[in-house]
Amino acid sequence: MEFSANPDHEAIVEAVDAVCAQFDDNYWLACDREHRFPWEFYEEMAAGGWVGIAIPEQYGGGGQGITEAALVLNRIAASGAGMNGSSAVHLTMFGLNPVVKFGSDQLKDAFLPRAAVGDLHVAFGVTEPDAGTDTSRIATRAADDGRGGFVVTGRKIWTTKALESEVCLLLARTDGEPGSFEGLSLFLVDLDERYVDIAPIPKVGRNAVASCEVAYDGLPVEGWRLVGERGNGFRHILHGLNPERILLAGMACGLGEVAVDRAVRYAKEREVFGRPIGANQAIAHPLAQAHMELAAAKTMMMHAAWRYDNGLDCAEQANTAKYLAAEASFRAADQAMQTLGGLGYAEEYHVERYWREARLQRLAPVSQEMTCNFIAQKVLGLPRSY
Repeated sequence: MEFSANPDHEAIVEAVDAVCAQFDDNYWLACDREHRFPWEFYEEMAAGGWVGIAIPEQYGGGGQGITEAALVLNRIAASGAGMNGSSAVHLTMFGLNPVVKFGSDQLKDAFLPRAAVGDLHVAFGVTEPDAGTDTSRIATRAADDGRGGFVVTGRKIWTTKALESEVCLLLARTDGEPGSFEGLSLFLVDLDERYVDIAPIPKVGRNAVASCEVAYDGLPVEGWRLVGERGNGFRHILHGLNPERILLAGMACGLGEVAVDRAVRYAKEREVFGRPIGANQAIAHPLAQAHMELAAAKTMMMHAAWRYDNGLDCAEQANTAKYLAAEASFRAADQAMQTLGGLGYAEEYHVERYWREARLQRLAPVSQEMTCNFIAQKVLGLPRSY
């Protein structure tokens, strides 16, 4: 394998585990039930410098790579925080990556130091109601205002954390018509309530962190808010999308790990017919299989992260890691629920929360089917099927 562990990784795991230990399952159950953002947890993570772990040191960040960020998110999810905890911090970790890579000095100086200390909350605006997975169909328009700036009009959906965020990394069309990846540009815009309407989308799980529909109605954007080159926004945003897949793989693995942990604990304690249910192969073998699948997915996640951090193409590995982690996470959560039986369906045992959150990974940020399309076409060289 091309990567190897280092002492810093062990220190990261221990430190993040210590922060997460302050927030038990009941805290996360309450946040999810009440649709309440986990501010207390977020502030502890920000105070420890974890939110800005992948932001360069010159801007006050940790100067670490996507590998280290993925480890942080994995441990958050594995603590029982699941997607509610990891989603609260991960957008700053990957969302500003295109700014780090392509942003002007003015843009970096204005926003990266605040993001590094957790003072700046960031949303990610790509998906649209009529475009979905087909990013080339994006119709949100950033029109020239005649003074060197832009005016944004359009709609985005599934914008995570928009309610708490001050800015959004927004992909909009500056040139051409929908149907092409050319002419898309990337901006870091203010979510100014005078021009932006944000509405949470009711959903099955991960309710502590809202996903929103966001309508932009003539939002003025200064020219210096353009990230990188005009018309090259899709290429720039790939430096957010591939890390996103890697980080989400880490989160999914952590969610699966805590589900297996809770199921194993229950299987050791619960006795039926005079012995622990974990002594039965029908219980033990599926949990063992879930553990192995999660380990394999985590290994691929680390491999993808290593490639990204070393400047190598990682599209195949990042997509593969996300696919494997999503499948392994859901199977682990589903088996945990099966292990607990009827109690697995009860809120107080928390497994149902993991199960609801794990299902999301097979849908977002890209469906498993589209990941298979990517691998078939780009890696195996098969004809495009869509």
